[in-house]
Order: sequence, then C-alpha cells, then structure tokens
Amino acid sequence: MASIRRTLSPAYHHRSYQNGAGFSSPSHKFLPNGNSKHSSSRHLPLLFTALNLVYRKGWRRSLCWCLFFFLIGFVFGITLFGNMDTDIRAEDFAFPELKPPHVDLRLDDQIVTSVSLGIHTRLQEPKEVDDLIGPPLKQLIVVTPTYNRGFQAYFLNRLGQVLRLVKPPLVWIVVEEKVASFETAEILRRTGVMYRHVVCTRSPSEPKDRGVHQRNAALEHIERHKVDGIVFFADDDNVYTVELFESLRTIRRFGTWPVAMLAPSKNKAILEGPVCNGSQVIGWHTNEKSKRLRRFHVDMSGFAFNSSILWDPKRWGRPYSNPIRQLDTVKEGFQETTFIEQVAEDESQMEGILPGCSRIMNWHIHLDTSNLIYPKGWLLEKNLEITLAIK
Repeated sequence: MASIRRTLSPAYHHRSYQNGAGFSSPSHKFLPNGNSKHSSSRHLPLLFTALNLVYRKGWRRSLCWCLFFFLIGFVFGITLFGNMDTDIRAEDFAFPELKPPHVDLRLDDQIVTSVSLGIHTRLQEPKEVDDLIGPPLKQLIVVTPTYNRGFQAYFLNRLGQVLRLVKPPLVWIVVEEKVASFETAEILRRTGVMYRHVVCTRSPSEPKDRGVHQRNAALEHIERHKVDGIVFFADDDNVYTVELFESLRTIRRFGTWPVAMLAPSKNKAILEGPVCNGSQVIGWHTNEKSKRLRRFHVDMSGFAFNSSILWDPKRWGRPYSNPIRQLDTVKEGFQETTFIEQVAEDESQMEGILPGCSRIMNWHIHLDTSNLIYPKGWLLEKNLEITLAIK
C-alpha cells in the first residue's frame, strides 16, 4: 500500500524528468473545468478504503485492480459528459428549405396555348354491353326435301354454301325417303352448317306426293322436339339470296314474299306472291288460270311461319288442336294454299317481307333432270371428254 500512496502523492505530479518534459495530470487534459477535479478527488478515498479491505485477501489482487480501473473509468466518463448542453431543439434536425431557382417565363414570342388538328377527338361514351350485343337472333329452321337424281349433289352443295353465309342460329333439316344415304350425309358434313338428317319412311303413291310426305316428316320432327324458330321450306332446286334468310327473322307469326319463276313454256318469267302496302298484304300476283281458284297464291318457297304454331296452339288462339300437315289428297299446286289455311286465317295475320314486297329474293327454276344418268356416289368412272366444234 505504501507504493500506491507514493504513486499518487502530490510530489509525483510535479516531478521533472531528465529530458526536461514534465508530467501533467490527466485531469488537466480531459476535465472541462476545475469543478470536475475536486469532485473526483472526493470519491478517491472511499475507493482506496474499499480496495484495501479486498486487497488483504491476497488471491483476489488481480480482481481488485480490474475493479479499480473500471471504477476510475466510470467516474471520468460521468464527469466528462455531466456538464453537456442537453437543450436540443427540433429546429436543429429540420431540413433546410429548398426553393426552386427563379425562372423568367417571359418570352419575346407569343406562347401557343392550343393546337387544333381539325380532327374531332371527343371520345364516345361507352355503351352498355347489351346495346353492343343486341337482342338474340331468332333461329331459322330450313326444311329441304331431296331425292336421288343427277343434279342432287349440285343442288345440295349450292344451297349449303348459301346457308353457310347466314348468321347463326340456323338448323338445316334435310329429309330423304326410305334411307339416309351416305353421299348426302357427306355433303351435309362438308358444308359446316348445323343440320339434322331425317328419313321419311312413308312411300308416296305418286311422284308429286314425295315432297309432301318429306315435309310432313320434318314438321313431325319439329313438333315432337318443340324446335323453336322460323320454319322455311327451301327446295334444293331453287335459288336463294342471303338477304332472304336474314329477313325471315323479322317474322312474328306468318310472313310471305313474291317469288320469280319460269313459265312452263320456259320462254318468260312470271311472278307469284303477295301484293303489299308496306308490310300489309292486300292482294296476290297470279298468272296461271288453273290456279286462280286458290285462296292464297304463294309458292312453296314463298312463305315462312313461327314453329310454335305447330306445338303451342293456345298461344296463337287456334280453335282446333289437329296437327298441321300438308295434304296429299288435293290437286298438284294446291298444297301451298291448303297448308297456309291451317296456319293463318286471312291476310290480316300475314306480314309482307320486305316492306312493300318489292324485292325478289329467290327464284324457282324448273330444271328437267329426268333424262340424266345418276352416277353411283356422284362420281364418274371416266373423265368427261370435251369436243370443240371448229367452224
């Protein structure tokens, strides 16, 4: 303990060394003022007393020195930062105000405020989805009786290509007699039109009754399955426009229009169908004396009707519920008028298509194909030979 006291004696602090340098107390360098020096000297005797008690133990000498220097460092640390200015203002941490440099916008030239390109750029208001799509289109039910003959493939392909251009929904009901042929089915598949291949099992007693039975088979199919749409009898040997099929969707109950056809003499064209005032039927075109006794002068491909008349008679106020069919007991040429009499009572229940009935949209051309040889599978075994006559 004598060595410790000798080290901390006052004479030791002002002791001179041989090189002329003197030792100064650390308190003079690190303490900011004189008050700190006196406060530290007051605590030192207490520390020495505590250390003397512990130092006598002998084996704890190293621990005492560590504690001693730790306490000295702790006291100096408190003394150094005890008198710091703690008055911290919020302005000391505020960011400096940044102002953009002043720019003089005054120019000698005139400033252009707007540019007009002469184009109307106002955007149209978005329309409702229902307005863009529109109401759903009525389904068209096209009934076509066909049979084996020389121009059958040509007729079916021609009609199928026209139906392919018509907007859906459309169903093509093709009726054959006795059996559904493979050749007809292949043509129907290639057209890309939704179709139903129906077979008429009833054998006609006369050739004129063939089409009557086939149309009745299609009507029975529509009635049994309650196919909803507009029914149109389209014979395969007639010529039709796409406009005609699109116009059929405007029919509510029964619609009719004029049809152009060749006279039996093949030297002139005649017109058969309604005379209209707007969409109101007021008369009929007729040219053949033998048909003037008919009630309605309409060709088989000159009218169409709502299919619900077949399977929902109460909706249309029909007084009887007998099935609507074409009759094979009447003379040739009277099948149309007797059938229409079952669908519509008079002209007041008919609609003229188009307004005024002034457009010819289909033609009935009678082609005699009875003398043509019908090749098997509609394929010729040999190529056709072309002979050129040179005059």
